[in-house]
Formats: sequence, C-alpha cells, structure tokens
Amino acid sequence: MQILITGGTGFIGQALLRYWSAAGHELTVLSRRPQSNRAQCHYVQSLNDVPPGRAPQAVVNLAGASLAGKRWSARYKTELVDSRVQGTRVLTAWMRSLPVPPAVLLSASAIGYYGARGSEALDESSAAGSGFSSDLCSAWESEALAAGEAGTRVCLVRLGVVLDAGGGAFTEMARPFKLGIASWPGSGHQCLSWVHRNDVVAAMDFLLHHEALAGAVNVTAPQPVTQRRFCTAMRKQFTSLPGMPVPAVVMRLMLGEMADELLLTGQCVHPQRLEEAGFHWQHPDIDSALLAILAPHAGDKLP
Repeated sequence: MQILITGGTGFIGQALLRYWSAAGHELTVLSRRPQSNRAQCHYVQSLNDVPPGRAPQAVVNLAGASLAGKRWSARYKTELVDSRVQGTRVLTAWMRSLPVPPAVLLSASAIGYYGARGSEALDESSAAGSGFSSDLCSAWESEALAAGEAGTRVCLVRLGVVLDAGGGAFTEMARPFKLGIASWPGSGHQCLSWVHRNDVVAAMDFLLHHEALAGAVNVTAPQPVTQRRFCTAMRKQFTSLPGMPVPAVVMRLMLGEMADELLLTGQCVHPQRLEEAGFHWQHPDIDSALLAILAPHAGDKLP
C-alpha cells in the first residue's frame, strides 16, 4: 500500500516507519528537513513534491508541535494551533484535490479533547471538555473531518500519554526515579490514561485495515491508572525513596497553565471502540508496559 505520513520523523512516526517498512508498504514521508531516501521510504518537503506514482492510498497525520514542548506562552499556543489546525487544513485540501483521494486518513488527536474530567469514565461518545487543549483538539479534528467530503474514511486517533523507551513523555516521567526519588504531581489521585507505543503502532495498523471503523477512536490502554499507582509501578523498577508529591503550587510556578491541563488534572479514558472491534493490546496494564520499556533495547522492538 502507498502510505503518506506527516510527522513521520517523530516519536510515533519513527516506530510506524519501521513497522510498515517491514510489512512491505511503500511510504512517503513529509518532513520539513531534507532526508535521504531509503528502501520503501521516500521523503518530501512539500505535498507538491509527492510524485504521481506515489499518490497515497492512505494518509497518516502525526504532524504538530509538542504540547509539552514548552511553557504555554501566547506565542507557543499560536504555534500549537498553526502546526495542527492549519497544517491539517492544508493536508486535507491537498487530499481532496487528488484525482483519486486516499481511501483513509488516520489523523492524530489527543485525549485532551475531553478536558479535565476527574474520575469520570470517558469513551468516544463523551462530549468535548473545556480549556485550551480541548479547544485545540476539537478544531484539529474538525479540519481532519473535511477529508470525508471526498469520500475518504477518517479516523480521529485520540492518543493517551504514549510511553516507551528513547523519547516521549516517559523520558521526563522517569527522570526523578532514576535519581532515586519517587514522586507524583499534585494529589496523585488524578487519572493517567496511557498507552505503550507498540500498541499505538498496532492500533494504527488495525485502523488502516478495518474499514468499518471511522470517527473518534481512543488509543489508550484499557487499564488507566492514577498518578500514585504509576509511581508504585515505577518503584518496582527503580530503587527510590518513598513516594512524595510535587505540590501543585510548584507545578504551576514551573509550567503555568500547562500544569493544570496536562499534569494536575486527568481524564479516565477507555478505548471502547477498539475493544468492541476486537483489538488486542500487547501491554494492557502498566506493570507489563514498564517491564517492556525498561528491558534492554526496548526502544528497538517492533509490535
């Protein structure tokens, strides 16, 4: 299959490239930086550079500045919106202009769509929340759905906190434990809806081939945990002092608005549609996920 990937050089994109290259798909990657082509993987810096012979049958949209990349200044918020909303608008307009539009678009979104909801059980039927991240995800998804005007099946992939070795959120989450300090943000009772990166890749492949699935799909592990439970699981892997909180006031001083939306509140999100479709998780629980992440060469493993 001919697959176009935006954001293919990122944390999730790299794993997808390895997996789909091994599966024999022909991949075209949109990247802002020049890259050397390799077997089954062709890089372009503009959608207009996609060769006619590589017109995609599927598109995976992962591009966007990191939500946790910087403090949420007004300037960085604008960058977040432009990289996701504007970028997706350009992508879907290009897709609709093709003589034969792609059959499917897998467009990344995030569980930030649901806003801060405490311990409320959330699934794909739950309404959007409030706050910057929720508004961002809603606008992002709206632009992705425009691809459906040309008959493309659109899956809105609402990602939880993606964990794996070698990058992403886990690098920062593990730092205090590596220093011998077990901690959690704020009360620690807020829900962490997480997912192992290998399960993200497997879910993307599942969605690529399951034509009955469209619309919002939560890509999270079926067993979310509290921040305190995550701390307990990490202490099984690291020698550390007893767990202690990082006070909310300290988090807000360090990170501002981002602390409240991403760390001090949470969402208890369930992947109902994947469960109903028969998807199988390799790492459904946090203990098995951490064992896989912290094993030697964990970041090199394929789903």
